[in-house]
Amino acid sequence: MPPSLLEQLSAGALDWLGGNLDHFDPFSATTGSTAGSTAGSTTRGKAKAALELGLLCHRAARPDDSVPESLGGAAALVRKLWQDPDFPRLFDVSPAYASTYRLVYAALAPDGIDDTQCREALARLDPGFLSPGGKSPYRRIEIRYYADMAGVRHGMEPYAELLPRSPLVALRAAAPTIATAAAKATVEPLTVPQAYALTHTAFYLGDFGRTDPRIAGADLDHARGLTHRMLIHCVAHDLWDLAAELVLTQFVLGEDPLRTPSGAAAVECLARAQRPDGAIPGRSAELKAAPRVTAGEFFRKAYHTTLVTALMASIVPSARWAS
Repeated sequence: MPPSLLEQLSAGALDWLGGNLDHFDPFSATTGSTAGSTAGSTTRGKAKAALELGLLCHRAARPDDSVPESLGGAAALVRKLWQDPDFPRLFDVSPAYASTYRLVYAALAPDGIDDTQCREALARLDPGFLSPGGKSPYRRIEIRYYADMAGVRHGMEPYAELLPRSPLVALRAAAPTIATAAAKATVEPLTVPQAYALTHTAFYLGDFGRTDPRIAGADLDHARGLTHRMLIHCVAHDLWDLAAELVLTQFVLGEDPLRTPSGAAAVECLARAQRPDGAIPGRSAELKAAPRVTAGEFFRKAYHTTLVTALMASIVPSARWAS
């Protein structure tokens, strides 16, 4: 049986990521400064890319926590970085992001490593970072998710209290003034930041598809409908990064993405965008890498969407839909 589109997406994305691990390593000679970036933003970008690779290895692992063979090189790099004392020092360059990065770093620590540096990173969290004061429900859900994973005490409310005010329930889609299919595809149901808050909330509540997201009834119907509408919009406008996240959101919310019109269309959209080398060349058609850019600039444009596509395609089991 030939591989499904989802399997092709997964294999291609993982191949590209595995062939570009030197760009994920902030201490590799190939991760030099990107043209047009300040030193601070470049360093933050390097740290963020490595943390996202850690998330891929952590959440794409099998139920027994073993790493798929295709992620072996990535997992080895993550283990190396998490034991390098210079890596968490990169977070100091960006004070606004430092506490978030330190918490995520500790949460995603590979099993079996010395946790001294993780404990030191947690000890350096800004005062009040782990308390709910002044934070949106979405932000509190995010911090609670990583704090629980890191095993650190926090003051965030239980998910059941945060859910009614979360993006999954509280967001409302913009309504087209003309009730036609074309109008619905043109009108942006949510702003891009709102859509990312929607997807990430689902990921945290459902642990990227591993647990029940604790949403049911009319709230679940609303979240599914909002996800469907935003997916249709993403397909119509080639918003590849959001499309991949929303397909995973459908899965987290208990749907079979390839059996929903919007999910199937989004996978086809991503397959059309994927290059022969496996990369998805940007967050969207509008923001994709220009022809003949440097390898470093192409990586900066392509890595996140390619990684998100790999994460989605690794979690959403294509064999389940084939059956």
